[in-house]
Amino acid sequence: MLLDITLLAIIDPVQMIDSVLNATPLMVYTLVFLLMVVESSFIPFPSEVIVPPAAYLACTSHEVNIIVILLLATAGALGGALINYYLSMWIGRPLVYKFADSRFGHACLINRQKVEKAEKYFDDHGPAATFIGRLIPAVRQLISIPAGIARMNIYKFMLFTTLGAAVWNSVLAAMGYWLGTVVSRDALSAAVEKYNHYLTYAGLALGIICVAYIAWNALKTKHE
Repeated sequence: MLLDITLLAIIDPVQMIDSVLNATPLMVYTLVFLLMVVESSFIPFPSEVIVPPAAYLACTSHEVNIIVILLLATAGALGGALINYYLSMWIGRPLVYKFADSRFGHACLINRQKVEKAEKYFDDHGPAATFIGRLIPAVRQLISIPAGIARMNIYKFMLFTTLGAAVWNSVLAAMGYWLGTVVSRDALSAAVEKYNHYLTYAGLALGIICVAYIAWNALKTKHE
């Protein structure tokens, strides 16, 4: 059932939004949690088709609670991120070290010492990357992978993942709740798609700024 719902959200977001709007309160809560687990793991899933319509219901029908929606969405995002983290640590990390110890890895100027140095760097700077990554489209799902490979401190990872997910879900929930005051149910899908474009552009702009800042710091360090 969960796989069917996930495919529905990817293939037909409009129908997915309608399904949320017509679901029982318990089903809405269940969908928010489970689909946010999916969204935050390795399966591409648009969180924009689950949190905003749930928040819309909280505004228009008062059958669901906006705070519960936000808490469940954030808990689901953390759960999905932990799946990626541990899979990357248990599977990805041994593969990275195997490559670093191989002749081909050495030919690519990669060795165990460099990988260990990269791990330490991510452990030192990972919290900021994890937090910001949760706000950037297409990066939200991927940021857990280098964290797992680098064995980033799990408590730091959970804290900054939760904070980043809470910020993102708050934006989505606020958008859905606001739309509940200005658009009808029939117009909700089009409105979510419209404003999601703005959120995507804002996230991409944030990503560009972060990359530029990192590059500037690297060049600054070299010159010093």
